[in-house]
Amino acid sequence: MSAASEPALGAEESEVHTARKEGREVVTIRCFAEGEAWIVECDVYPVTGMRVDPLRPGPYRFHSRELADVFMDEAAKALTYLGCELE
Repeated sequence: MSAASEPALGAEESEVHTARKEGREVVTIRCFAEGEAWIVECDVYPVTGMRVDPLRPGPYRFHSRELADVFMDEAAKALTYLGCELE
């Protein structure tokens, strides 16, 4: 994980998931606590192109870990439907 994609100092990382399609990394999703909020960050590597640097939509802030988990579960479900393998 590069310095640009690491959680902020003092943040407690909770989960990291990577999605691959045909062996190629397409998404990394991180969830971590920052103060009283839970943050979800994503690195997205579009499959249609040779982009080296990922797109970084978000970050997405949630008031509880449960809400962040729901977001991550739905994202994982969508990626699976799109033919990705999750790690």
